[in-house]
Amino acid sequence: MSRPHVVVADDEARFRATIGKILELKGFFVTQAENGEQVLELLQTMSPDVILLDIRMPGLSGDEALPRILAMKPGIRVIIFTGHGEEENARRALQAGAFDFLCKPCDVNVLVGRIHDAVNAPQSGQSRERKVTEIMIPIERYTCVQASCTVREGIEALGRSFENFVSSGLVMESGHRAVLVFDGDELVGVLTMRNLIQAMTPAHLLSEDGALLPCTKFSPMFWTGFFSSRARELEFMKVRDIMNPRSPVVSCEANLMHVAFLLCEENRRRVAVERDGRIIGVVREQELFQEISRLILHRNLVH
Repeated sequence: MSRPHVVVADDEARFRATIGKILELKGFFVTQAENGEQVLELLQTMSPDVILLDIRMPGLSGDEALPRILAMKPGIRVIIFTGHGEEENARRALQAGAFDFLCKPCDVNVLVGRIHDAVNAPQSGQSRERKVTEIMIPIERYTCVQASCTVREGIEALGRSFENFVSSGLVMESGHRAVLVFDGDELVGVLTMRNLIQAMTPAHLLSEDGALLPCTKFSPMFWTGFFSSRARELEFMKVRDIMNPRSPVVSCEANLMHVAFLLCEENRRRVAVERDGRIIGVVREQELFQEISRLILHRNLVH
């Protein structure tokens, strides 16, 4: 099998040589270029698999070269590899068609891994990955309450949602075990069944990490009747007093891998989807599971 061909475009000669040597030791064939013009010249006679492209170089910069590279070699994978890692630069690179945007300094294993990802990425025309808006639950179908509502009203909303969950039998499509909490039009939290259960134990019995205080370690065996009285105390509390912080929010343009990453990184079960500052839907673990199942179990049916 031939070695993947990588072009390293950077105006710092020592950096080019160092990265080139590392990539060669990792099994790549490397060509070096000192600016965008040299990259375009190289592309007239060769078709590399991946281009590592710095942004700020004398002559033709990476920003200027990127669209010309992709126009000359449609489908080629370009990874921006730069010390100028501002978000706006990354967004421009994404819109122009770059494969990724890596910031210096970068772990060698990360760089090598993303180059391999770029080499193995499906070509255009193969199965299209679904968008967030294609798998989300529209906000009109999701149960929502105001933060100023009482816990009683929150429980009623959760109850209605869970009744739909049970009666429909469509666990992945219809039911949800949480409600979104808004303050006016602003998403401020999530109310779940777990919030209600956690709120049953008064804060004055717990340490900052949620464990029982040492002085109360034997108290649970004396708590008979406490559950009922505590439930009555909760009834008129406000939803904002017991809710979780708001779910992570992603743009309607976000990709599914970004959603999966956020769910794991923040240990959450759902993300909200926004367009022009307005929440338009929710993607839960269930929707991602469905999509994973579709891709694995029905691979031949995916177009």
